[in-house]
Amino acid sequence: MAMFGYEFMQRAFWAGAMIGVIAPLLGVYLMLRRQALMADTLSHVSLAGVALGSVIHLDPALGGFAVAVAGGIVIEQLRRSYRTYSELPVAIIMTSGLALAVVLMSLKQNWSKSFSSYLFGSIVAVSDTQLLLMAIVTFLGLLYFVILRRPLYILTFDEETAAISGGHAKLLSFSFAVLTGMTVAAAMPVVGVLLVSALIVLPASLALRIAPGFTAAILISIGTGWVGVFSSLSLSYYIDTPPGGTIALVLLVFLLTTLLLQKLLRMYGRRSTKKNVQKKEFMKHEILES
Repeated sequence: MAMFGYEFMQRAFWAGAMIGVIAPLLGVYLMLRRQALMADTLSHVSLAGVALGSVIHLDPALGGFAVAVAGGIVIEQLRRSYRTYSELPVAIIMTSGLALAVVLMSLKQNWSKSFSSYLFGSIVAVSDTQLLLMAIVTFLGLLYFVILRRPLYILTFDEETAAISGGHAKLLSFSFAVLTGMTVAAAMPVVGVLLVSALIVLPASLALRIAPGFTAAILISIGTGWVGVFSSLSLSYYIDTPPGGTIALVLLVFLLTTLLLQKLLRMYGRRSTKKNVQKKEFMKHEILES
């Protein structure tokens, strides 16, 4: 295909392939743990890291990465301090991160152009540093989920049981928060701060809706993420639309289509059942009359 003749498109597909695996996989766990908003919060926090890196002349990608990881740790600590009010840590960190980002951005001149790329993503302009971070996060994330699959499963569905069983639930929960921060920061160049949660949440939402089991949900989520990213990049290339927004919209279409098909199938199933019942009643009536 013609688009693969360009180096920036090759890099874009490599980036999409890596994030299309780890982000939807993480999304399944976040959804099951009722922490879907954590991804959105950390994406806003990472923006403060991007601004900080720019102000102190550090690579913005590294700044966003470090602050997102720190934000994940702080959220987990606050979550333990406010167990009754589980949504409070998310609100605290999101508002604090945005406030810090606004203040830091005011210290930087000529920020508008680069700021836009971090807000909405610029996958076709992924740097070597960002591509390396994606590769590291994807590798560590897959290793993490493979090695700790069983304790993570227990932690996801029953955190109290995980703590009682002596499986270092607290450490595992903090490490999960760190991985979430890493994944959000790595995905930011692909879809941007404003849309990063879409790449994490939407494939997982679709998978959990139709999957018969936990493993199936993970596989469906990753498959949906891959198809969504690859088809969106191709579509974005040919119709000249922003890749980040295109990815989010395509994944949203996938989810809405799935929900619509499920509804139609349920309606058809009810009609078929009703017809079968009516047919049985009619046959029963004929037998009684004869």
